[in-house]
Amino acid sequence: MVKFYESSFSYDYPFPAVSLAYFLRYPNPYAKHVLSTDVIDRHFDSVSQRLYTTRLHLKRSKLPPTVLKLLPKGILGSNNDSGQSYILEKSIVDVKEGWMTTETRNLEWTGILSVVEKQSYIRPTREIASDGGGTSNEPQNGTTDVKTSTTFVSRFGQGGHRTARRKAGVVSNNNDSVVEAPDDVQPKRGFLSSRSTSSLQRTIEAIGMRRTREALLKSKDGMNVVLGRMRSGGLVEVLEGMRKDREAMYGPEGPWKRT
Repeated sequence: MVKFYESSFSYDYPFPAVSLAYFLRYPNPYAKHVLSTDVIDRHFDSVSQRLYTTRLHLKRSKLPPTVLKLLPKGILGSNNDSGQSYILEKSIVDVKEGWMTTETRNLEWTGILSVVEKQSYIRPTREIASDGGGTSNEPQNGTTDVKTSTTFVSRFGQGGHRTARRKAGVVSNNNDSVVEAPDDVQPKRGFLSSRSTSSLQRTIEAIGMRRTREALLKSKDGMNVVLGRMRSGGLVEVLEGMRKDREAMYGPEGPWKRT
């Protein structure tokens, strides 16, 4: 099963400020669950004039209690009590053309719910008449448009079916394509079993969608905090605000207290 969620909004700040704030958004008062952020790859393409970045965020996170109630006991093992999860983030920034694309995805509990969020940040343009009688696009530097598209996929309950398929003779060749067994040995799933699994998947995806809507609102509020600091005091105030937020959230020693 697959669900989609889309939203659009604008920041009342120019694109260069918004793209910089994106990379400086943690910590902030609306993201107290973010423990750390690490850049694992970054490079600038001199030909396309684009910046490529891959980051890993460690967040304090657990599956919602409403989801846990739907799952068999012990299915998560020790991960159920860890309270932490990793988020992989990839981004491309083109300052010259005025756009940025980002993609984030969860690395934990993907068999239960995989969430992939894609965002585009664009410097808006307006069409104006040119002297030659044609039209051209003129950048509007005061705002930045943001479009978000989130995909939710739950594969919970499909693991047993895949195991049954392997036992029945469904194998993969060296090219990772699938070779099917004859029809008379294909595993069969009961109507009620299939219906129950689909219903559970839809419920998990719906819960994930509700949480994403709430998270997007907090994310926008957090970005506006960083952008406000940038407008009033520049990068110095942003960094000072990050220091104060980190200390307020975790104390002087940060999120990793000595034992």
